[in-house]
Amino acid sequence: MTPIIFHIDVNSAYLSWTAVEQLKNGAAVDLRRIPSIIGGDQKSRHGVVLAKSPAAKRYGIRTGEPVANAFRKCPNLVMCPPDHRMYREKSRLLMEYLRTFTKEIEQVSVDECYMDFTGIAHRYPSPEAGAAEIKDGIRERFGFTVNIGISTNKLLAKMASDFEKPDKIHTLYPEEIREKMWPLPIGELYMAGRSSVDVLKKLEINTIGDLAQADKNLIMLHLKSHGKMLWEFANGIGGSVVQSEPEEAKGIGNSTTLREDASTMEEVRPVFDRLAASVGRRLKKAGKKAGMVSMEIKYHDFRTASHQAQLEKPSSEPEVLARTACSLFLEIWTGEPVRLLGIRTSKLTEETAPEQLSIFDIEMPKEPDEKHKKLNRALDELNERFGAGAVVKASRLPKKQTPGQQESASQKREGTVDEREKL
Repeated sequence: MTPIIFHIDVNSAYLSWTAVEQLKNGAAVDLRRIPSIIGGDQKSRHGVVLAKSPAAKRYGIRTGEPVANAFRKCPNLVMCPPDHRMYREKSRLLMEYLRTFTKEIEQVSVDECYMDFTGIAHRYPSPEAGAAEIKDGIRERFGFTVNIGISTNKLLAKMASDFEKPDKIHTLYPEEIREKMWPLPIGELYMAGRSSVDVLKKLEINTIGDLAQADKNLIMLHLKSHGKMLWEFANGIGGSVVQSEPEEAKGIGNSTTLREDASTMEEVRPVFDRLAASVGRRLKKAGKKAGMVSMEIKYHDFRTASHQAQLEKPSSEPEVLARTACSLFLEIWTGEPVRLLGIRTSKLTEETAPEQLSIFDIEMPKEPDEKHKKLNRALDELNERFGAGAVVKASRLPKKQTPGQQESASQKREGTVDEREKL
């Protein structure tokens, strides 16, 4: 049976949920009908536009830009602060409602999920009819709207839901790719980050169709395994399995929420260095090496993205982990501010296991030589004895501070670490 997958995405979730809550409490104006944004003042960590109304979009206001810029474009703009506790509750209620149709739901962020409609398709005249019942039920029950994309795999369903908004249903079946998806700008392809788009445009690849019809080997020459994935996505190749229950991750990882959003690679790199140092120590303490490294991003608006790569050979060295994470970050980063970064390792092997060299389609950092391995072990022993951070490499020290500075920019940005360790 051909899978039928829905991607369900709340239209401008933060603004819609705020508007619904205000109307419930007696507000006279619907934020969705006027130039409005969800954001924060310049002194807060939410000093960027998190969500915008259609009227604000007509002024050229973009999600992720500084609030000050938005007010320059539209002086009479109405701004409301985010309420993430309320958003989580709205999200919980939405997912509960969707599970009354089927339990095959994979939530991928606070405001979007995949639904495997295959098992309940026989109840409806068509997938579009089923989607209409779900969409209209959400609007009537909760007061906000969603877009629903329909296809045979998750990738195409996701692309379809991003077509015309709000309150719409779109299909993107494999036979519709050439007409509906290929004419779109390359930047609209799922997982095509800013740096990848820049590379593709230099190759005169400007639309998704250009990429789909390009030589896959040429794309891989410039973008390695990420290029292969983008080429497959441009041709509609993607997974269709909806993970209704999260798989238990067998690995060791750390993530950290930043006190201030990071928007440059100079701010991101030291964070990955510290995360990699911690993960490396834990791998060595467990007597393990990692064959796979995953990198996680949470953007300023709480959207998440992750990317992973196989290492050339298993490693527990922080340099390898950090460089791999930075490489993965650059491949998918959209250029928008990020509030959380994470590194996770998997495919663990025993540290003493014999190594078999393999050739992979992505060039990853090489293992340190024996001299540097001994140095790293000595550093680990000192940090184990005197506490984490007691001894660090000079390359990880913050830049020299000017008088009056309290802490380096990278120290200032990094907040509490949410450590995830599973073996």
